[in-house]
Amino acid sequence: MSRTTTKEIEVIVESHFVEERSSAERQVYFFVYEVQITNHGNVPVQLISRHWIITDGSGRCEEVRGMGVIGEQPRIMPGKTYTYNSFCPLPTEVGTMAGSYQMVDESGSEFAAEIAPFTLAVPYALN
Repeated sequence: MSRTTTKEIEVIVESHFVEERSSAERQVYFFVYEVQITNHGNVPVQLISRHWIITDGSGRCEEVRGMGVIGEQPRIMPGKTYTYNSFCPLPTEVGTMAGSYQMVDESGSEFAAEIAPFTLAVPYALN
């Protein structure tokens, strides 16, 4: 799990291994993650785009950039939380994700809300 706050925008991410969608023989390990973005500020903000840095257990890094999340560019009102689920397949049993969301407030000011690093790991791989 990771938790960070940037300019009163708190981002919490929790990941889980999905055994039934994974295969050691094919070297595919499937993870889902839930993101909660809470606006602790006094003005609405909108999530415009995302930037992920995904690193597998071999040290290979992939950067993913795109508009919004899961096809949405949510507007998050003060005191409200936006939650979504997504997934990440990896070729290794362990990896990490980190990144940022490009946000804009109602005055047009843009900023990057940090996504603190979190681990993707097959439970037995940690022992």
